Amino acid sequence: MKHLAYLSIGGNMGDRLAYLKAALEALDHHPDCRLGLVSPIYETPAWGKTDQADFLNLACQVETDLSAQDFLALCQKIELDLDRVRIEKWGQRTIDLDIIFWDEEKIQEENLIVPHPYAHERAFVLLPLADIAADYRHPSFGQRVEELVSNLGDTSDIKKISLD
Repeated sequence: MKHLAYLSIGGNMGDRLAYLKAALEALDHHPDCRLGLVSPIYETPAWGKTDQADFLNLACQVETDLSAQDFLALCQKIELDLDRVRIEKWGQRTIDLDIIFWDEEKIQEENLIVPHPYAHERAFVLLPLADIAADYRHPSFGQRVEELVSNLGDTSDIKKISLD
């Protein structure tokens, strides 16, 4: 059975753009995944722990035959392959792949909560997501992504970047 996942991908260490591209390539080259829409890239200040470098973030859509748990394992493998080291919560990282939405399901498991519990309050998640899924309804709140964006307040510190 095919599943539709929406991911938030970001990082703030090393060649941030190269890590984003490598994560997208890894997803796209996996035999059980097909990369769909990919948002523009945004440069955003760190969230949670703010005394660190700015992040590059994007959102993407992936169609997959994997279960949610197997897809999570794939995302974590990609992070490890791209030198992700978990030292502190909200700390700097080369790459972070977060499952924001999985089909229209709510998943509450020890190692996986979907929709992502903080997605609705994070501009670095919602702004890129709105570029590819503005009308997607958050399964817990029933609001469209673009409505959640309008609830964010000031997002002037988040910049869509051009790769030209």
